[in-house]
Amino acid sequence: MSFNIKPVYLLILTIMLLATLPALAQFGGFFGGGSDDQVALVDRFDDDDNGVLNAAERLQARNYLAGQPASSRSGRRWRNRTGNGSPGDQISQSEVGNFQNFPLYDTSVIRTVFLQFDNGDWEAELEAFHGTDVQVPVTAIVDGETYQDVGVRFRGNSSYSMVPSGMKRPLRLKFDLLHEEQNLYGYRTLNLLNSNNDPSFLRTILFSTIANNYLPTPQLGLFRLVINGENWGIYPHQQQFNRDFVEEFFSAEGGVRWKVPGSPRARGGMEYWGDDIDDYRDTYEIDNRDNQANWAALVNLFRVLDQTPLNQLEAALNPILNIDGVLRFLALDVALANSDGYWTRASDYYIFLDADERFHVLPHDFNEVMSAEGGRRSGNNLRLDPLVGLNDATKPLRSRLLAVPALRERYLAYVRDIAENWMDWDVIGPVATDIHEMITDDVNRDTRKLYSSLSFEQSLDGGAGSLQHFFEERRAYLLSEIPAI
Repeated sequence: MSFNIKPVYLLILTIMLLATLPALAQFGGFFGGGSDDQVALVDRFDDDDNGVLNAAERLQARNYLAGQPASSRSGRRWRNRTGNGSPGDQISQSEVGNFQNFPLYDTSVIRTVFLQFDNGDWEAELEAFHGTDVQVPVTAIVDGETYQDVGVRFRGNSSYSMVPSGMKRPLRLKFDLLHEEQNLYGYRTLNLLNSNNDPSFLRTILFSTIANNYLPTPQLGLFRLVINGENWGIYPHQQQFNRDFVEEFFSAEGGVRWKVPGSPRARGGMEYWGDDIDDYRDTYEIDNRDNQANWAALVNLFRVLDQTPLNQLEAALNPILNIDGVLRFLALDVALANSDGYWTRASDYYIFLDADERFHVLPHDFNEVMSAEGGRRSGNNLRLDPLVGLNDATKPLRSRLLAVPALRERYLAYVRDIAENWMDWDVIGPVATDIHEMITDDVNRDTRKLYSSLSFEQSLDGGAGSLQHFFEERRAYLLSEIPAI
C-alpha cells in the first residue's frame, strides 16, 4: 500500500512542525541531549537583580514552567531499580568525622556534607528547574564550617532522567553562587555523582586514579550527603573543569575551555565542516572567552586534522596540539572501555587551549567505564579492539592520528602500558578493595541507592560482571593483542 500526501497537506504539516520547534528546542524537545542544556529563567524572574532567584522569584518561575510544554527530558521513562526510596536515617554533625586536614579529593576518607534547604519540597523544586539556569541557594556545612548561599541543582542527562523521584540523583554544588571568594578547600564547584550504572560506586574513582598517571583528569573524592538532616548516602564527587582545574593542572591562568557534551547522536569528533563558527557552536560548548579568534583557532585545528596529508600530519599538528596527550587520552578511553567515550560517541570530553595557543584533549564523563558489556553500541567490551574505528571519518582524532604509523605505535605502547601497570588486579585491586570496605556500612544503610546491597557486594570480586573480572579479562586480551614494545 502506498500513501500519496497532497502538496498542500504537506505544506500545512511542515508549517505546524516549524511552529513547534522553538518550544521543543527550548525545553529539550526532540533536541535535548547535553547535560547542561539550559533554559534561561534567571534574568526573566530576577526582580531584585542580584543574579539569583529568591523563594518568591522561584515560585513565579515554577508557575511559568508549569504552563509551558512538558520537557521531553522529564517525560523519559526510567528503568526499575532495586530500592524503595524510603527516608534515610537522621545524621547530626556530632556523629561524623572532621577532615579539615585532608585534601578534598582524598579517597581515604568520607567527608560529610550537610545541606539545609529552607523548604520541604526541595526535591520537587530541583526537578522543576532541571535543565534551566536556576540554582537553589542553600546552607552547607562541611567539617564544622558553614557556607551560606551555596547553589544547588540536579545535573546529568540519563543519570538524572532514568532515576525516579526519591532515589539518588546527581547534583552540582556551586559555592561561589553569591559570594565570589567562597570555596570548599580551594574548589568552587563540585559534581556529586549518583553512580548510575555502577553498583560498585568505584568506576569513576578508579578511572581517575589511573588516568591521572597519564594526563590531567578531574579528581574524585567521596561525600556522605545529608539533606535536611536525612542521610542520602555516598556520592562520589568529581572535580569541575574550570579555572580552578586549569590553575591546578597547568600551573597557569587563562586559556579557553570547551566541553563536548554527551549525546547518542553526537558528532563532536573534530570533523571540519567549513569556516563558519556557527556550525560548531551546538556541538562544542565554549565555557569562557567566547570570541572570533578562539573559535578560529579551534576550526583551524579541525581543518589541519582533517585535510593535511598523512605524511605531513604530525609536523602540522605538533605546534597547535599536544599530540602525545591525545594519544594517552585515546589509549585510556579504549583500554578501560569507556562506553560513553570518544571512540564510540565522539562526545564526553574537554578541549583546552592553553596560553601558548596549543590544544589539549581531556576526559570529561567516565561513569560508563570498566563494564564487560558495552551495550548495542560496542558489544563485548572485554574484547574491544584497541584499533577500533581506524576507518571512521567522523572521528578523525582516532582515524587520522592512528593512520600515521609512528603515532599508532606510540598509542599502542600506551595501551599496553596501561594494561601492564594499572590493570593488574594485584595493583588496582587493593585500591578498589580499600575504598569498597570503607564505604560498605554507608552503602548498606543507604535507602536511596540505585542498586541492592547484594549488587554492591558482588560488584568488586563476585565473578562475571565484577570489577576484578573486567580487569583480569580485559588485561589478558590487550596483552595478547599488543606485542611487547
